[in-house]
Amino acid sequence: MSQVSQDSADSSSGGADRQPPDAPSAIEHPKTRPESWLAALALGLIGLISLANVVVRYATNASFAFTEEFSVFLLVLLTLAGASVAIRRQAHIRIALLEDYLPLPVWRVVVVLQTLACLLVLGMIVWFGSRFALEEHQWESLSPGLGLPNWWYVVWLPLLAVAMMWRQLQQCSDRLKHGPEQDSLEQDASTSSTANEERNHES
Repeated sequence: MSQVSQDSADSSSGGADRQPPDAPSAIEHPKTRPESWLAALALGLIGLISLANVVVRYATNASFAFTEEFSVFLLVLLTLAGASVAIRRQAHIRIALLEDYLPLPVWRVVVVLQTLACLLVLGMIVWFGSRFALEEHQWESLSPGLGLPNWWYVVWLPLLAVAMMWRQLQQCSDRLKHGPEQDSLEQDASTSSTANEERNHES
């Protein structure tokens, strides 16, 4: 009886070694420090501007109307930087139903085609965004609110599009290297992380 209990304990421990319960949470997100810091800075500045507007509005019945231009620019900057981080961490919404049933060679081809499609779209953004920023610089266009050079705002579009292209290539390399199992682990990690945040919020 004791031998059977010992064998069952060994088998359960072996199963735990093969697939630990918290394995998905052990996956570390890839490093995206420049975009993460940029997004955090933009979000912090948006919060400060909004707070200052609320305080001034209640104290003086006025507002910093000129800050709306900064707020819109920072919101766009936050969106683009966050999109770059999401590409690297495979956090964008996607439907993977077909991918889950594809054989490995076909799955690899699909991953490459996905990457090429993303690079095509982002490359067009880089091309047209760069031309737009150059034209704004040549025409010396000024922003309507503060009268600042308009290309100061526009130039971030192609720059962050280049960053997204680089992150897309990194993501493609990781997926081809680790296979579809890594996608499942990262999805499980994201799901468990979201569930933990919800439980912490409820508690």
